[in-house]
Amino acid sequence: MVLMTNFTAMNLGENIKNIRKERGLQQKQVALEIGVDQSNYNKIENGKREPSVAALKQLADIFGVTLDFLVNPDKDLPQEVVIEDKAAAEQLRLIAELDKEDKDVIFKMIDTMLTKKKFKDFFEENIGK
Repeated sequence: MVLMTNFTAMNLGENIKNIRKERGLQQKQVALEIGVDQSNYNKIENGKREPSVAALKQLADIFGVTLDFLVNPDKDLPQEVVIEDKAAAEQLRLIAELDKEDKDVIFKMIDTMLTKKKFKDFFEENIGK
């Protein structure tokens, strides 16, 4: 079992307290919703008691936040990572610069190739067995 240090528990309690106040909720209301008495809830907010995982989940639901935000409200959430094929991106950029007629020809060729591939895959899966 991993226990939080007092420093971490204190920060968690402060985070919970700040979010509760931002939502305009009273300690008594929140304590009632998570099924603890107000004095125990007060200990959570003051970092003197560690909430269970179930209580943290309930708090997140009550406050309308994620567990991650409840524990780390100041941390930025990871951003989407895009792995890009630079050669393909450059080709698409160059295609976009073509005249409309040339673009239409290229896209018709691509559509034809994709249709052939789909048909081939379908044939192999359903008939070629």
